[in-house]
Amino acid sequence: MTAIDCDVVVIGAGVSGLAVTAALTDHGLDVVCLDARDRIGGRLHTIGSEQGPLDLGASWFWPGEERVQRLVAESGIAFHAQHIAGDALYDAEGGPRRLDGNPIDVAAYRYTRGAQSVTDALASGLPPGSVRTRSPVSSVSVDAGGARVVAAGCELAARQVVVAAPPALVAETVAFQPALPPEVQGLARLTPIWMGSTVKVVAVYRDPFWRDAGLSGAVFSEVGPLREIHDLSGPEGDDPAALFGFGSSAPNASGPAAPHVFGPSAPNASGLRAEQVVDQLVRLFGPSAAAPTEVVVADWSRERWTSPPGVSPSGAFQLFGHPLYQGPTLQGRVHWASTETAAGYPGHVEGALEAAERTASAVLREFGQSPPPGTRAAQTGKAG
Repeated sequence: MTAIDCDVVVIGAGVSGLAVTAALTDHGLDVVCLDARDRIGGRLHTIGSEQGPLDLGASWFWPGEERVQRLVAESGIAFHAQHIAGDALYDAEGGPRRLDGNPIDVAAYRYTRGAQSVTDALASGLPPGSVRTRSPVSSVSVDAGGARVVAAGCELAARQVVVAAPPALVAETVAFQPALPPEVQGLARLTPIWMGSTVKVVAVYRDPFWRDAGLSGAVFSEVGPLREIHDLSGPEGDDPAALFGFGSSAPNASGPAAPHVFGPSAPNASGLRAEQVVDQLVRLFGPSAAAPTEVVVADWSRERWTSPPGVSPSGAFQLFGHPLYQGPTLQGRVHWASTETAAGYPGHVEGALEAAERTASAVLREFGQSPPPGTRAAQTGKAG
């Protein structure tokens, strides 16, 4: 087993983990960021298609989310307005009903090259080797001398540990020694995992035909299988032309937890079939919806490094940003930094950046540093 000495270990290479890593690295600390997946990004996951990038996780940011906007501006990340023009549809047992205007969508922005461009930007300036993928953490031990973190094939000695993964996931998969205080352990297990119950389906087309009919692409459905649908097209309505929706995982579904591109008869791990989704889209948008170039499903409830077996992905959302997450635990060495722990905008990229800002400042204080106002670390590291 490889032994690594560093100042800080960060668990999770999503938005919050990479923002903390960037902030602390900027201030001269030796940081190692670990992620169990074979990629960075966490719940920001963009894949390529023939028509353009497809977001299978987070897709939007909103006006007023200053940290995201600052990161986008500083990093030169291309973005465009969410398409909301046109009428929406309400889908009920009696059939779809066209609404006057679009009361479903609100003004928002999308990352033109995909949401993973955010985490790519955060990681781009980090020292080589500071991010290690395929490194699931199995244990964290804390004593008066520091902390030891055991991950796949390595043991890391550090002064501080940052948990930048969903608390319920960490409580289920990481052994702490000594054990987390009962109130913290109980809180972590009960805190919902953002997107943990989500099945996201993307249907890609040659052109955004719904716009020609004066439709925004927005749908609220009481029938399903997709309960909520939105436009996922590029800035000009192409690259890609796409619709996406949220469904639910089948109660008894099993299988691989990876995003899956499938044809008309192949089931995805969630139990959804392409023809079910396409049939709904045809019923809503007409025969032009019958021939998507591809249908992609990401079942986050079965993604082991988001919502492992035994963890309830939904529940008491009032626990987001709980006061126990706002400070460290285990002799002041273990900090909480995922979006679920943010006091503001929990579940959003903005929340992840806020949690990273709080955590980076707390860790720097432990090392006798105080980031001055206006610096990247004071504004959540490179995330701004």
